[in-house]
Amino acid sequence: MAVDVARPPQGAPPAPAGNWFTRTFASLVAFYHGVIAEMRKVTWPDRGQVQQATIAIIIFVLALALFITVMDWLLSLILVRGVPSLFSR
Repeated sequence: MAVDVARPPQGAPPAPAGNWFTRTFASLVAFYHGVIAEMRKVTWPDRGQVQQATIAIIIFVLALALFITVMDWLLSLILVRGVPSLFSR
């Protein structure tokens, strides 16, 4: 179980030889090349998609703010005015 996790996968390139600095630098370079390879696979949205998503998010945030405002107003009416009137004579 844990032994399988600690071992590198079959066919993995061997760890770079050398001192700590060269191994670390080689690992960073390999990581950078991996990031570049993955970024080339990304499908980026065009301007229209970004604009449509931005408008949808702004509308959603405004609707949520309106909902929270109305709920706050209703609860303040109930709790500040309604509950004390139950106990007053």
